[in-house]
Amino acid sequence: MRKTIVISAVNLVEAGTLTILKDCLAYLSTLASDPAYRIVAIVYDKELAKFPNIEYIETRWPKKRWINRLWYEYISLKSVSKQIGSIDLWFSLHDTTPTVIAKRRAVYCHNTYAFYKRKMHDWLFSPKIAAISAFTKYIYRTNIHQNTFLVVQQVWFRNAMSAMFGFDKKSIIVAPPEHESKMPIINVEQTSDQLYRFIYAASPNSHKNFEVLCAAAEILEKRGVKNFKIQITVKGDENAYAKWLYKHWGSLKTMNFGGFVSRNELFKIYAASNCLLFPSKVESWGLPISEFALFEKPMLLADLPYTHETAAGSNNVAFFNPENANDLATQMERLIMGDTAFLTAVEREPIEDPVAHSWSELFKTLLHG
Repeated sequence: MRKTIVISAVNLVEAGTLTILKDCLAYLSTLASDPAYRIVAIVYDKELAKFPNIEYIETRWPKKRWINRLWYEYISLKSVSKQIGSIDLWFSLHDTTPTVIAKRRAVYCHNTYAFYKRKMHDWLFSPKIAAISAFTKYIYRTNIHQNTFLVVQQVWFRNAMSAMFGFDKKSIIVAPPEHESKMPIINVEQTSDQLYRFIYAASPNSHKNFEVLCAAAEILEKRGVKNFKIQITVKGDENAYAKWLYKHWGSLKTMNFGGFVSRNELFKIYAASNCLLFPSKVESWGLPISEFALFEKPMLLADLPYTHETAAGSNNVAFFNPENANDLATQMERLIMGDTAFLTAVEREPIEDPVAHSWSELFKTLLHG
């Protein structure tokens, strides 16, 4: 009997979440070449993730404002599900569990903000993100127990979701994202200076915690340590947070407010850098860690559950308190002075079932697990 799978993803239009939508539909497009499967994708714009063998329902109204999104998820989609007909699996790719009629339901949980400890600083510089972090747990909670499965990227997130919502861990699938396993071929321009180079690639949002590395740079300069450079992918004029960073630390000679760069350019910077800094306070994964790990160079990472999982398998890692600039400055100074004795390997821990290492494995569990 023909199986119908519905993917709802009206909110996925850019960056990593759009990549997840594309990868998901690319797999389902192949699956749907078998007439035993019917795939329906509810998206903002099908041109963003267009594949053969898939029926698209396009709608842009829910993306205009949050109230529209909530109305669409919890009111409108029930009618849509009736119009589609008998549905074997409804898979929401963006955190919310819509009110629909389906034999099985699942939701992909990207948003870790429910576990982010907000500060007044966040309300001042990133009020939208602060608001999202305040309300995310209520969005997750709505209809959550109507799901057969939840899907997350890391074990700590599985444990946190289970504890917060009382959802059985055995029904939370850990699906680590697939990343490049080989370092790309890069032509790097050699520099004549003797500077130790750090890189931190992130968007200018307050939870990315740029201030701790800026403060660490200031501490080192005051100690007389100046033979290093920190490049960040913030220019200093993007938003209120970026302007605040530049106002306070833009004059430091060891800071390079380089601004956004393309992925190809970023890999060139990785290749020319000695060490990755990653102080972000909350992530669902932390992609630059996986990218930089390919270079087998030192990484100084915020001592948080997500970094330990993302860095698993890497050999030259140290963790620092993301609230303590002195802690970071001390580790940076040791590297600048050539001391790597404190760096350690991060062991890979086995992941308990259910786990999926590919879209094929994931849908096998969603449909038959």
